[in-house]
Amino acid sequence: MSYQIWNRRYTGSKYKLADWIAGLIAQQCTGTSFCDLFAGTGIVSRRMLETMQQIHINDFLYSNEVIYRAFFEQQSFDEKKLQQIRDEFALLDAQKISDNYVSQSFGGRFFSPNDARKIGFIREWIEQCTGLCEKERNILLASLLYSADKAANTVGHYDAYIKGAEIKDSFAFDLIEPYCCREKKIVITRRDANELAKEIRSDIVYIDPPYNSRQYSRFYHVLENLTTWKKPELYGVACKPKAENMSEYCKTAAPQAFQELIGALDCRFLVVSYNNTYASKSGSSRNKITLEQIQSVLQTRGSVSVYEKAHPYFNAGKTVLENHKELVFITKVEK
Repeated sequence: MSYQIWNRRYTGSKYKLADWIAGLIAQQCTGTSFCDLFAGTGIVSRRMLETMQQIHINDFLYSNEVIYRAFFEQQSFDEKKLQQIRDEFALLDAQKISDNYVSQSFGGRFFSPNDARKIGFIREWIEQCTGLCEKERNILLASLLYSADKAANTVGHYDAYIKGAEIKDSFAFDLIEPYCCREKKIVITRRDANELAKEIRSDIVYIDPPYNSRQYSRFYHVLENLTTWKKPELYGVACKPKAENMSEYCKTAAPQAFQELIGALDCRFLVVSYNNTYASKSGSSRNKITLEQIQSVLQTRGSVSVYEKAHPYFNAGKTVLENHKELVFITKVEK
């Protein structure tokens, strides 16, 4: 198989909501330019490519930036070369691969020892290969992230791995399928959303920030580590590096950060996704910004309409949340 952009596990993924969100935007908003400030999986941006002429995709994770560039950036690449490399990776024998950073750090934890050797070998090969253009390198790296995620011994994030059971070998490298959208103008950035908000101008801005204390740079530290390939020293049971790239939206300062973001944006429509985890029994899952704060801030920019849809909440086994809903606020900005 070839991976599509939605073929990954990701907390807060809008895969099952993208059509609904796009439908609301089509009904309530006008314009040809769209900015996805906290793009996450990139699924909403992918859906909006069908109707928008200009797309700005932003996220602060290194792994997400590489994935966006692999799928969306319109640069030429040699498909046959990549298929040949994929076929060569398929022949790898883990028993003939020496231990490496990935196997020593994550083998027997997030991946089987054999899978970890292969992942580490492939990542180092990509790093050392001089015969790749930037687009080919991004495609191979994104393909490795998707392939590794599919084989990972987790519940869908890397805050912890599943303990107590034998980890079976399941890693198989396959390629992502880049999108052809040459007629569109696509901008990809890895910026702090609040800083970027001061510089951009877009008809429609879509905002889906983290709303609880779960830092995405920590949730996906293994994929971040594979992307940056700095091979940092790791700590604790979950084998995490020292904390970096932390979001203000996961802290008590989140309401102020949201207020500053909304106040800085130059756009015609604000579209904000929000999920009602404020009643969660898990403290780390509770919203840092309340429903009332969201509405109050948005009302300073114009008239606000609210839409809701029942949607199952991501559950790693500890979070219990009944009657979970996804809400979308659409604000027609008044100049």
